[in-house]
Amino acid sequence: MAEKEGGIVKEGHDEGMNMAIGLLEEFGLPLGLLPLADVIEVGFVRNTGYMWIVQKKKVEHKFQMISKLVSYDTEITGFVDKKRIKKLKGVKARELMLWPPVNEIVVDDPPTGKIHFKSLAGVTKTFPVDAFAAGQ
Repeated sequence: MAEKEGGIVKEGHDEGMNMAIGLLEEFGLPLGLLPLADVIEVGFVRNTGYMWIVQKKKVEHKFQMISKLVSYDTEITGFVDKKRIKKLKGVKARELMLWPPVNEIVVDDPPTGKIHFKSLAGVTKTFPVDAFAAGQ
């Protein structure tokens, strides 16, 4: 894939998660945003911000503080930037009976303690950033 050209790739769960968390930290995103299991590969292209994550199986995680169930596909891709992930693919948040795909995640800058999840349908949900802290 052309998008992956020039990317740094880490293989295996521990190395992959270390890299993913390092990127979240570097770009000012909550460290608990990617509660993944059995990561196979994580890659990042510094000059475009393109990131990809491959894991063995789909993961569903409930963020307890906001009672929100989020589904992470076997492949997750997006473009990481300061306080934001855009063109996100592979992440869905449950809304009533639907699972609309999350297309963009933005943390307020300057910080207000809020994070926004936008879907392709134009629906934006706002939550406290703390709900996505490491270990949530």
